Amino acid sequence: MKKLFTILALIASIFAIIFSVLPISNLAVIPAITAIVFGIIAFYLSKKTGSVKKIIQFTFLLTIMALAIITYKSIFTKTEVVNTEAIEATENKLEEQSIEELENLDIEIDDSELEGISFDE
Repeated sequence: MKKLFTILALIASIFAIIFSVLPISNLAVIPAITAIVFGIIAFYLSKKTGSVKKIIQFTFLLTIMALAIITYKSIFTKTEVVNTEAIEATENKLEEQSIEELENLDIEIDDSELEGISFDE
């Protein structure tokens, strides 16, 4: 059990470090919390047997580093929306083009196709 929780804590802390340096750094909180939980369980089990491994302390170090990076990025990174007018203009242009295409379509419907359809609400 001790090895299992140690390995899970190490894997979770590595994922926390990887996610913390990516643009999705807010997502790194989940593996960081799981690494802390698995690390505490592994530490408790290893202390119960009397031998605390250095790898457990290393997982705590990695997790603390990941949490520090997450905190730094969330405080000092500004989210800026740049030039939304160009996006809106492109969106309006595409909408006008699609409306023109729909108006140019010639759809022929026979009365026999509409016999079974009821339009009453």
